[in-house]
Amino acid sequence: IKSAIALASQKTGIDFNYLLGQAQVESGFRSDARAATSSASGLYQFIEQSWLSVVKKHGAEHGLGWAADAIQPNGGGRLSVSDPQTRQAILGLRNDPQVASLMAAEHAADNKGAIEGSLGRTATGTDLYMAHFLGLGGARQFLTTLQSNPDRIGAALFPAAARANRGIFYGS
Repeated sequence: IKSAIALASQKTGIDFNYLLGQAQVESGFRSDARAATSSASGLYQFIEQSWLSVVKKHGAEHGLGWAADAIQPNGGGRLSVSDPQTRQAILGLRNDPQVASLMAAEHAADNKGAIEGSLGRTATGTDLYMAHFLGLGGARQFLTTLQSNPDRIGAALFPAAARANRGIFYGS
């Protein structure tokens, strides 16, 4: 797993220690980890829509053109794969340490650029993790709220995420 993370770091320029820490926090380095409260799966605990999005955007760069081509937006703005077997194969890639590490690194690189562009400062590892955990829009909302109202309760801002991740929002 560490060699897969190192390769992803080298290919994308995303810090190895950030990727290593994210894998530790998300899955305890278990490539077959599954969340009980969401569709999250794999080393980096990607939910289905986030995974389909990053594979659609970056899959072809990493030899997954077949997967990127199979992912299409549906009428509701969500991403889907029409063939059930292909869909399962694409979602199953979340459990491949090399593919998962590459996609996590690409996702972090995308988020890094977007966060830096909107906040006007260098993104930290915490900012990148926030974007992975809450999505880019959620991270932007959290970080701007943190600047303007640091005492605001995170669970009130993100009630669905708080329900699904009680240990993060409420402690143990």
